[in-house]
Amino acid sequence: MGTTGQGPGLDEVNGLSQEARSGVRRLLDGFRPAVVSGVAGAAVAALVVGLILMDVPVIVIGGGVLALLVVLGALGGRRRSAREKPPAGRTALARIEDLRATAGEMADVPVEFKLTVAPRPEDDRPAYRVKFTQHINLADLPAYRPRGIVVVEYRPDEPWNVRVLTRPTEEWSRRAEEAEIDSAPESSSVSDPDGGVGAWCLVVLLGLLAGAAVVVLLFRGELFASEGPAERSSPSSSVSRTFSTSTTVSGPSSSLLTFGRMRMTAWELEARVGSAYVTSLTIEDRRMAVRGDSALPPAEAVHLQSLPYELFPGLVREARTTLGVRAPGSWRIDVSPGAGTEVGPRVRVTVSGPEGTARLDADGTGRITDRRAVGEAG
Repeated sequence: MGTTGQGPGLDEVNGLSQEARSGVRRLLDGFRPAVVSGVAGAAVAALVVGLILMDVPVIVIGGGVLALLVVLGALGGRRRSAREKPPAGRTALARIEDLRATAGEMADVPVEFKLTVAPRPEDDRPAYRVKFTQHINLADLPAYRPRGIVVVEYRPDEPWNVRVLTRPTEEWSRRAEEAEIDSAPESSSVSDPDGGVGAWCLVVLLGLLAGAAVVVLLFRGELFASEGPAERSSPSSSVSRTFSTSTTVSGPSSSLLTFGRMRMTAWELEARVGSAYVTSLTIEDRRMAVRGDSALPPAEAVHLQSLPYELFPGLVREARTTLGVRAPGSWRIDVSPGAGTEVGPRVRVTVSGPEGTARLDADGTGRITDRRAVGEAG
């Protein structure tokens, strides 16, 4: 007995199944950027948190996940490039509906084309409209005019992927001179369906932020400890001890004048000596050093985190340009507790060059209180 008319045929069932699998695949493709960006954000946050807390396992986990993502991304890119052969481009003729040069400062200017493309007969596709931008040399620009015929290259499976051939062969140049193409209706316009770059960027950004937020929340107790700097240090400890330490930064752009680098280095030194109160702080271009005595009261010491590090680069720049040192070779900042009637720490910036040495003094707020140019006594 036949089953015609009693249910869907085998081809129809296979088509529905294939369509369902395609829908699931598109859904997974949509979730993949969010998941990958979330994992990347968590890995970066773990690496930063590990460095702040000096937690080696967290640093290893964050760095390992980042390295794994890079390796998987490289392997996935190679696999896709090996599996997906780029479609072959085809040459055809097109009618210029409109064009507009959007800039003109360089030899090659971006030109916005609106074309009617006449596909090859074997593609069995009607003419269609497309809009795109291509760089054209200024010398060649007069050859392109509305209602003119040009030679283009397009891809049958991606009809929006079109470019004008500025140097076509003699045969196609002759065809372009002899051809007449009617304008396609506006309804035939095509565009890249995956052109929503802004939406993908937003998804990736949200994924990065979400992953980083999860890691920060997991370590919020260690990152935002309730005790302040004064409580973490113990200048009034019954056991007196003196300490001194220094650190040197390295790298092509690791000068301590870089914004934020001084304060971060001061945090590292504070964690190393176990006290925020020091008796002296020295800062050079790539070196920072502290000395201290835990027996001294806070009034006779400098609190590392109370200093205006963000203003120190401006003081160095002022000393290097206004005190008569035309070619300053080195600079140095010395911070010490205020003496006598001074309130707060004293900051002294010294610069040296072939002309000699000059200095300026500032208070704990970064306000300049004294200057000594080259050759002045004091």
